[in-house]
Amino acid sequence: MTLQSLTKDWEPMAYGFLDATAKREIRRKMLKAIAVPGCQIPYASREVPMARGWGTGGLQVSCTLVNPTMRIKVIDQGADDSVNAASIRRFLAQVSGAPTTTDTLQADLIQSRHRIPEERLRDDQVLVLQVPNPEPLRSVQPNMSIARQMHADADYGRMWLQLYEQIVRSGRVMQGAAYPSLVNGRHVMTPSPIPRWDVPKLHMARHLTLLSAGREKRLHAVPPFTRVEPLVFADVPYRVEDHGALTCTRSGARGFYMNEIPQADGSSAYELSDSDLGAKTIRRSEGEAVPIGDTWYRDGEMEP
Repeated sequence: MTLQSLTKDWEPMAYGFLDATAKREIRRKMLKAIAVPGCQIPYASREVPMARGWGTGGLQVSCTLVNPTMRIKVIDQGADDSVNAASIRRFLAQVSGAPTTTDTLQADLIQSRHRIPEERLRDDQVLVLQVPNPEPLRSVQPNMSIARQMHADADYGRMWLQLYEQIVRSGRVMQGAAYPSLVNGRHVMTPSPIPRWDVPKLHMARHLTLLSAGREKRLHAVPPFTRVEPLVFADVPYRVEDHGALTCTRSGARGFYMNEIPQADGSSAYELSDSDLGAKTIRRSEGEAVPIGDTWYRDGEMEP
């Protein structure tokens, strides 16, 4: 290395920031997670220029997968323009040279915090979900050694008991985000803190979903066309948030997950949580020919 090489314009060296050894190890663990859907796979979580708990797990997976030919989209709670989403998107573009987009249909790699896009993803797209706590049994078994033994034995009786207690005390299941779900009829996983509205989107989806927790050093996966079934009792059906009848005040769209916006007079307005779909809907209402992909919900009804 010469002095001149240190002063030249910056270029992406190793694609995706991580060194080759780190990417090789994470790729191996991702393949194992895909082979055993829903099973938590430990990996050596690396240091990245971001505080743990702010998406380091998802960022490491994205850095491992990204290359200069992929188009990247990053969202946070459905929004493309939040500080966290913009920072991660800018970092991935800088270290890989990959182009970025806010259009769900144009993206090859989508990293998300707490939401799944409303437009159906294709089989050539990859969704990376940030996970703060990958262990669904933590609330019923704080000892992680015993929890892992329970996973090995498929012993989820305490989880069922917790849901039953919620029904007895409150008349319904109170579990909101990160609803525990059975993957491929074997492992119970947490689908990250996505709302109940988004959990059915993982069932038999065409795309690959990778979920990673950098602080906990665990990742798991939902391969394409895999059964993902929320834990429910036969006489207490699974219910999503009651957003189907709400209308977006900016775009006029309805039948999608909404963000509640408090107003000065004490009332509430609602806007599409998926900022990309909201922007497309507004542009289409203004007469622009904007392509919108197939969506998961129409008029508040869950599609089969």
